[in-house]
Amino acid sequence: MDPNNLNSIERLKKAFQAMPGIGARSAERMAFHVLRDSKSNAQALAEAILTVKETIFNCPLCHNLTEQDPCSICADPSRDHSELWVVEQPKDLMTMDATGMVRGVYHVLMGHIAPLDGVEPGDLTIDELVQRVRKGDVREVVLATNPTLEGDGTALHIQSLLNDFDVVVTRPARGLAVGSPLEFASSAMIEAAIRGRTQM
Repeated sequence: MDPNNLNSIERLKKAFQAMPGIGARSAERMAFHVLRDSKSNAQALAEAILTVKETIFNCPLCHNLTEQDPCSICADPSRDHSELWVVEQPKDLMTMDATGMVRGVYHVLMGHIAPLDGVEPGDLTIDELVQRVRKGDVREVVLATNPTLEGDGTALHIQSLLNDFDVVVTRPARGLAVGSPLEFASSAMIEAAIRGRTQM
C-alpha cells in the first residue's frame, strides 16, 4: 500500500509503529489516544518532538546527548576527569549516572562492534576515545560496555588499543547479568558492579 494514499489515522499508526518496540496494536492505541486527547496536548507532543530534533546533539567530547557544548557532565569541575567510563549508548550513561556512584566522566561509543551487522570499530567513537587517553589526563578507563558477547568483544578490542598507554583499564564486576543490557539492570546490581570492578 502506498503510504501517500493512507488516510491520516493510518499514517499516524504507521508513524508510531515505526518506533522500536511498538507493534500494530500499540500503535493503534496510541493513535486513538491522540485522537481522543485535546488539540493542545497533541500540539504540545508535536512541538516536544520537533524541539528534541532541533536542540539535542552529541557532546563533542563524550558524545552524550546534550543541549550545551560541552555537556553538563563534561563541564562539571567536581567530576574526576581522570576516571573515564566507557559505555555503548547515551541511555547506558543515564542508567549508570542515576546510581550516583560514578564520579568520573564518560565516553559514549554509540554502539558496539558487530561485524555480522556491519558495525566495525571505525563506525564507533573508539578513535576519539584513544585520542582522549593519549592526551595523558586519564588514569583509569572503565569499560562499562554491556555484558553481552558484542559488549565483551568491544571491551577487549579497546583494551588492546590502550595497552601501550600508562592507564589502568578495568571492567565492572559481573554483578550484572551476562547477556543483559545495562538499561534492564537494577540500581543495586549496577552499584555492585561499579564497586567490584576489576582490572583487565
